[in-house]
Amino acid sequence: MSRLISVVGASGVGKTALVQAISKLDGFTTAYEQHNDRPFQSLFKSDSHYALANQIDYFLLRAEQERELRASSQIGIMDGGLDLDFHGFTRLFLHRGLLSEPEYDLCRRLYALIRTSLPSPELIVLLCADERTVAGRLSARERINIASAEDTALFNSFLDEWLASIPSDQLLELDVSNEAIGYERSTHAILKRLNDLAF
Repeated sequence: MSRLISVVGASGVGKTALVQAISKLDGFTTAYEQHNDRPFQSLFKSDSHYALANQIDYFLLRAEQERELRASSQIGIMDGGLDLDFHGFTRLFLHRGLLSEPEYDLCRRLYALIRTSLPSPELIVLLCADERTVAGRLSARERINIASAEDTALFNSFLDEWLASIPSDQLLELDVSNEAIGYERSTHAILKRLNDLAF
């Protein structure tokens, strides 16, 4: 079973760009969020009644992606992931009233069931950036976004609660506010951590 890295953080922080940079290196296989390809994402953007269907679709997609990455001979690296979808986005949507309490509980049960059959990532890379950087990156996107720049502080608080339970050697926090377009600094930091962990 291959090792797995999950790159997490608020919308617009640069998860996809970093994973794309690492995908150019030998020894890695990747999985992405696929916003524009998901069947309920655009429906959810215009109608909150699709929130539950959207979250369940993402949980199943992420579980399928993890299984594929674990079956590879290379190190898997995910843009976001199952844990981010639950601890970040699902909690945000509950807070915003886009999911009811029973719907949130259904998501919680599904997430917990999936995690009993799939091990958590061996390394979680948390990306952080200042609010101006995040807002600028979100505004430049050509994809469907449910979370906004205004959600960043609250979203990060949810992530902090989750990540407080993660052992320090399984967590790498990177500030990408001033990262170059090729993400060389962050890529180097990840490779160094993998070497330290004898990944």
